[in-house]
Amino acid sequence: MNNQTIQTVNESGDNVQYVNNPGGPKLGYSPGSGVTIIEQDGLFFKDLSRDGKLDRYEDWRLSSKERAKDLASKMTIEQIAGLMLYSRHQSIPAASNSWFSGTYDGKSYEESGVKPWALTDEQLAFLVRDHLRHVLVTTVESPEVAARWNNKVQAYVEGTGLGIPANNSSDPRHSSDASSEFNAGSGGHISMWPETLGLAATFDPDTTKKFGEIASKEYRALGLATALSPQIDIATEPRWFRFNGTFGEDSLLTTDMARAYVDGFQTSEGEREISEGWGYDSVNAMVKHWPGGGSGEAGRDAHYSCGKYAVYPGNNFDEHLIPFVDGAFKLDGKTGMASAVMPYYTISTDQDTVNGENVGNSYNSYLIKDLLREKYGYDGVVCTDWLITADESGPRDSFLTGKPWGVEGLTVAERHYKLLMAGVDQFGGNNEIEPVLAAYQMGVEEHGEAYMRDRFEQSAVRLLSNMFRLGLFENPYVEPLQSAEVVGNAEFMREGYEAQLKSIVMLKNKNGVLPLQQKRKVYIPKRFMAAGKDWFGNPTPESLEHPVNLNIVSKHFEVTNNPDEADFGLVFISIPKSGTGYSEEDEEQGGNGYVPMSLQYKTYTAEHAREVSLAGDARPSDVLNRSYKGKSVTPQNTTDLDMVLETKEMMKGKPVIVSMLLSNPTVVEEFEAEVDAILVNFGVQDQAIMEVLIGAVEPSGLLPMQMPANMRTVEEQFEDVAHDMECHVDSENHTYDFAFGLNWNGVIEDERTKKYRRART
Repeated sequence: MNNQTIQTVNESGDNVQYVNNPGGPKLGYSPGSGVTIIEQDGLFFKDLSRDGKLDRYEDWRLSSKERAKDLASKMTIEQIAGLMLYSRHQSIPAASNSWFSGTYDGKSYEESGVKPWALTDEQLAFLVRDHLRHVLVTTVESPEVAARWNNKVQAYVEGTGLGIPANNSSDPRHSSDASSEFNAGSGGHISMWPETLGLAATFDPDTTKKFGEIASKEYRALGLATALSPQIDIATEPRWFRFNGTFGEDSLLTTDMARAYVDGFQTSEGEREISEGWGYDSVNAMVKHWPGGGSGEAGRDAHYSCGKYAVYPGNNFDEHLIPFVDGAFKLDGKTGMASAVMPYYTISTDQDTVNGENVGNSYNSYLIKDLLREKYGYDGVVCTDWLITADESGPRDSFLTGKPWGVEGLTVAERHYKLLMAGVDQFGGNNEIEPVLAAYQMGVEEHGEAYMRDRFEQSAVRLLSNMFRLGLFENPYVEPLQSAEVVGNAEFMREGYEAQLKSIVMLKNKNGVLPLQQKRKVYIPKRFMAAGKDWFGNPTPESLEHPVNLNIVSKHFEVTNNPDEADFGLVFISIPKSGTGYSEEDEEQGGNGYVPMSLQYKTYTAEHAREVSLAGDARPSDVLNRSYKGKSVTPQNTTDLDMVLETKEMMKGKPVIVSMLLSNPTVVEEFEAEVDAILVNFGVQDQAIMEVLIGAVEPSGLLPMQMPANMRTVEEQFEDVAHDMECHVDSENHTYDFAFGLNWNGVIEDERTKKYRRART
């Protein structure tokens, strides 16, 4: 075997030994783990169980399902329970000033003196004590650090139990701008793409598939094997916090994009394929959020107690399923369907036609077992959203709290049991094994030992299959220096940048003011942002700064602080930010605590809101009628509107151009008629905006949603129905409807608009 062995010593001090199989997979293992190599029939296999014989799960010649069944049968209930856990967010390193801190031998990262890829005390504990194998990674210092951390984790778990590797994962992490509040993944110098909503604005599934193909290679180089994406809810409620994480409001466009995204992430080709499209470039896609979370009442989000209810006033529940059943579950590629599904936090109000339960989607047996599993035949992993089994604490707009919507009265163990009986396989954001074991005992008492053992093995087979088919059991290690070369390489960066350019939408171009000549003088006002809160509820200070990199602008234009000298004004704004829809201050003043969410910049009074909310909580500690009719709200960035109008006045008839970072539909009638051009983007680099402004690139993006004429139409539209708002008509008589966009010749009419716009009329 000597001539088949290559030994690599990483700079981190880790030993990883590799064994090359003739015509088979390369094996990677840590000699310190106690794992040895078995030679049989001239081939080599890892002895993960360390028993000196070749077990079926160790035999890479067998199918993933065969191996998963064999391994599941050998696992203890404790080991399977650990497999069902999905960790809380892990930052690498876990700096004490981060959202997701940890300790190293009892000390903070800064005090410990350890390398940034060291394992935290918490990680060491949950990997062995709790048998946890699914780890959610957030920020990473660099690709090299991420790779070395992965190797540390894999070497550690390889030497325990049956040698089951870790399945590390990430939320979306390819944003080119910090515009996605719910994007906890960042760092790693990775290729930069528009937000999901920006991919939708290209109206080009091939671009989205290319993103998946590139992102999956970068994920695997970082030691990541599962993507907690794509988010394929149809965003039929325009005020929803998570609108920009979706492909927009249209079910046909979202379906095509979902299929392309998952195919791109999951498919390996050529020598990189192991079997049935799966292989060394594949990343499991966990589509979210079944059965669709885009219809929260009044736009409130279910991360918060105030937004726990999804409502269906248009009786349009079934359309929300289409991107799943016709997209993510019917792939063009050989992997067939997305390997995992995450239900949302929401209670899909009055949609359980069998049991009549109004509980969080993961808890609902009708939604998971009857609908997803049986009617649509989905046999992949079902993983809950994070912290739904934890107890609720804090006010109704608290993010860092448990989210056990509809089952608040159950114990933590009872919640786990209810989830198991509903057909769920995995518990997101739970590092602790105890409540899973308690749930198992509840099942034994009700159904018997054999039944519960079979139920646990059923989930174990699903979870293990997703690891076997990616080759993790043969080699879970990555080469740190190669990772640094792969992640964010020049080709991948170029592809991401081209997608950014394709995603920019031109809404207005009065008298052909765009494109602009280079070296003209530009005035860019500083942007004021009032003090507020981030999505965790932490206070954010007020700021006054330029919202764009002036060094980049100055490569194309001469920047001046004197409006009188400028040839044109360029104003950068974002959507109105009006909070979560809940206010402790309102409650303290005798109200019910519920306030409007606004898509306009001026103070908004909800004169056309419902008198009585469609959903509410009858518990004495909560609110049954969540109406906010007659109440007012002022967005945190109401000064964005002032900035546009003041610039218009200062320009004295010279052109004013607005560049708008769009993450929700927005009421633009407050300023549209006062400006000459409007470009919208969904998270792009400043350079991309400059290239459109100077005409180096012609805008080709289309709106993946409607832009409302006013807040009355927002209030009167149905939360569950797409394309049901009165759209803004601008001073050029253009209607800002779904699939609208301009190029230099006017309104774009092409194959994309034929396919998607025509289908919606």
